[in-house]
Amino acid sequence: MTFKRADILLPTFSKEADKMQTWSVVACDQYTSEPQYWDEVNALTKGKESTLYVTVPEIYLNDADIETRIKNTNATMKAYMEQGVFTEHKNTYIFVERTLRNGVKRLGIVGMVDLEDYDYSASSQTKVRATEGTVVSRIPPRLQVRKDAPVELPHIMLLIDDESCDIIESNEAITHTFEPVYDFDLMQNSGHLTGYKMSEEAADLLDKKLKQLGELDAFNKKYGVQKDSPLIYAMGDGNHSLATAKAYYESKKKELGEEAARKSPARYALCELVNLHDKSLVFEAIHRVIFDASGNEFLKKLEKTYTVSYDENAVGQSFLFVCGNEEKKVTITDSKEYLTVATVQKMLDEFVAEQGGEIDYIHGEDVVKNLCENPKNFGIILDAMDKSDLYKSVILDGALPRKTFSMGDACDKRFYTEARKIK
Repeated sequence: MTFKRADILLPTFSKEADKMQTWSVVACDQYTSEPQYWDEVNALTKGKESTLYVTVPEIYLNDADIETRIKNTNATMKAYMEQGVFTEHKNTYIFVERTLRNGVKRLGIVGMVDLEDYDYSASSQTKVRATEGTVVSRIPPRLQVRKDAPVELPHIMLLIDDESCDIIESNEAITHTFEPVYDFDLMQNSGHLTGYKMSEEAADLLDKKLKQLGELDAFNKKYGVQKDSPLIYAMGDGNHSLATAKAYYESKKKELGEEAARKSPARYALCELVNLHDKSLVFEAIHRVIFDASGNEFLKKLEKTYTVSYDENAVGQSFLFVCGNEEKKVTITDSKEYLTVATVQKMLDEFVAEQGGEIDYIHGEDVVKNLCENPKNFGIILDAMDKSDLYKSVILDGALPRKTFSMGDACDKRFYTEARKIK
């Protein structure tokens, strides 16, 4: 099994809502430009047991005292283990109901993924694959935290493509048969989190359904391809955290030998499984603004590479080009890439490398238009990606270009709650 039950650590006070509210902290890669958010979290958790002290928020990674912070983080992990802060729930899945700030509920299942079935390279053909390009330079600082850590805390979200909404969602109707393990409001007005230890019967049924999801013939028929290995699990969030877990596991193979490493807890990574078709998951477009570069020169390059139409009714891969007071629809009718954003990003990277300029990634259309009132800048406004295209695109083209889509606001990201021993 690629995704399976795990020995999950929860605080001994997991049923005390007030303590859990200060225990559970948002993913470390959020609010990286908002120090006031983390100042408030520090104030809320001061003197209390909290995941803040067993993780390293990325906002601090460039601080002069980062080495000390990492050492203190690992020391706190060991202290929590020695002081009995954790209770271990053996060989289990936790069914999670996460109510977002807007009131919409996201459903998931916490278990562990086998890193033998994962490769973050863009051309990966493993059962678990990255959806965006992995920036290898982002792994070392995370690896520095993990290599001396006795436990891991996940903000990794794995996706499955279950249009029937049966594999995960079917458990919502039977939570009365599960053991409640936590139920509390998240800090900073970030919604609510409820967790249940799944019954043996429900866990067995989940295993059966996931096994069926990975059948190769059904996979090839579903996506209209002829592949030797199915893509079952696609990264939703925490891509670089899972890549770090993989890098750590590969280092353990060198240290212990492959056979011993495969028997170690480092072979697995704790994560939450979520359905791509969960109603809470909304893919939002991320637009591009190119500073200090000629929009006309970019269009000329595009025309030399592809067949380009400026007809409003043209069919193909389309985007809105913005420069100064000019806005026009641009359609590429013969792209070889599956997604418009892949075509655009490839051309922009080449253009900037040849002619200079700087690319920024922008969430709002109005922001793009305001920035492009300066005729030295130009912008590209993209339609939101249809999330049903995610798997097909990764299967055909490999990992997507960076900043292909945004999936939820920072407050809706996963909060650290569960943990697992990795030593």
